[in-house]
Amino acid sequence: MAPALAARGVTKRFPGGVVANEAVDLDVAPGEVHALLGENGAGKSTLSNVLTGLYRPDEGHVEIDGNPVAFRSPRDAIEAGIGMVHQHFRLVETFTVAENVALGRRGPLARRASAALVRDLGDRYGLPVDPSARIWQLSVGEQQRVEILKALSRDARVLILDEPTAVLTPHEAEALFAVLRRMTGEGRSVVFISHKLDEVRAVADRVTVLRDGRAEGTRLLADATSRELARLMVGRDVVLSADRMPRRRPPGDEVVLRVHGVEAAGDRGEPALRGIDLTVHAGEVLGICGVAGNGQRELAEVIAGGRHATAGTVEIAGTPMGRPDPRRAHRAGLGIIPEDRLHTGLAPSLPVEDNLALLAHRHPPLAAGPFVRRRRLRERARALIDEFDIRTPGPTTPTRLLSGGNVQKVLLARELSARPRVLLAASPTRGLDVGAIETVRDLIVSAADDGVGVLLLSEDLDEILSLADRVAVIYEGRILSELDRADADVEDLGLLMGGDLVAGRSAS
Repeated sequence: MAPALAARGVTKRFPGGVVANEAVDLDVAPGEVHALLGENGAGKSTLSNVLTGLYRPDEGHVEIDGNPVAFRSPRDAIEAGIGMVHQHFRLVETFTVAENVALGRRGPLARRASAALVRDLGDRYGLPVDPSARIWQLSVGEQQRVEILKALSRDARVLILDEPTAVLTPHEAEALFAVLRRMTGEGRSVVFISHKLDEVRAVADRVTVLRDGRAEGTRLLADATSRELARLMVGRDVVLSADRMPRRRPPGDEVVLRVHGVEAAGDRGEPALRGIDLTVHAGEVLGICGVAGNGQRELAEVIAGGRHATAGTVEIAGTPMGRPDPRRAHRAGLGIIPEDRLHTGLAPSLPVEDNLALLAHRHPPLAAGPFVRRRRLRERARALIDEFDIRTPGPTTPTRLLSGGNVQKVLLARELSARPRVLLAASPTRGLDVGAIETVRDLIVSAADDGVGVLLLSEDLDEILSLADRVAVIYEGRILSELDRADADVEDLGLLMGGDLVAGRSAS
């Protein structure tokens, strides 16, 4: 049987001699979930963009049902039956669900017909969503449903999903897997792009691994272990996300971060934090898990001095924080790894050496009065690049040109070299490949072993269970439960992340 979708010797080059895909072959069979694995920069996104008509291959071609096709635009791919759900959704937040599903269709906007289509497809595939709801009113999981419904409404026979579980709870991910199985049961095909090997094993039939733009081969999931796949991805053995990271020493008794009775409003004035109580000890990793939008961002901003708390107190290494003041929080001993590493944590257009010096450029030995000592700054940057194994052509390279993992290492190098007492890390491995994830987690654990108290906020349960000494679940701005890592049950934590108070009572 001819594959539903295939790439035959696809090569894609970019200016500057970068070869993103080199002679890549891919066969997606009718009625299968085919996983696509690879590190950041391995060529997954480029290949997806070729398959969906955004890029044209320099060599090779794409086939549908065994027939060569040449897409001139994404519209050609959609009309040929190929849909894609991007990691960052392509939705108009002020439009309704029905209006978003109708966008891009030729002819006048038929809201009533679009709403009926949303309801019909939602019932058929187990993707319920209110057609009249506006996108900004929906949870992230519901927004993902809208993206899938958009593709299904265009009769997509092949659906490409880019990191589809990155913002979902375990239970939402299971529901998504059920939808994908329902689709493949009808003969549709799915390309599942993910760095979470356990989820790939749970849903995919076969897997193709990309490394440095080349296909390392296709395997049946039943015949390959997660460690073998990870080795194919990065070319060496790695510690997988579900593995407990080893620690050199247990946490101490000193409290380095205390949050008591903290309340805060969200961006639209709604209550975002409701009486948060937390303590973090020296050398301890406290993991806060929850679905995006339940107060994690506001909690991080209050602690970091970027948001006003309407009630409660924050103490960093014994120093009470008053009005919002990020510099005072830093002076008290706080290091920050923000969720948006490029735009909040760093200045992406500045050289690596300048980003590494952002916390120290005003003080000797990097400063002499009001002047920056550029030679000293560059020497320090080279030392940190070596110490933290930052892969960059040099210290003067613009930071935005680095891979996601190396951007995160720049951020960690800058914060940890300031010797913080507390490290606030928000989703520190989001969007990174397995090799970069391992490196970032090693750095966090090393910091805890050196006595730094770590507050880890993440939607990834594997990450929490891999790193944390204690685990707390946040839901709608409240801490529902707090327990030792040894007592943490994955199923109960997943239920708590979805707001199940019965699980909260059993876990407390």
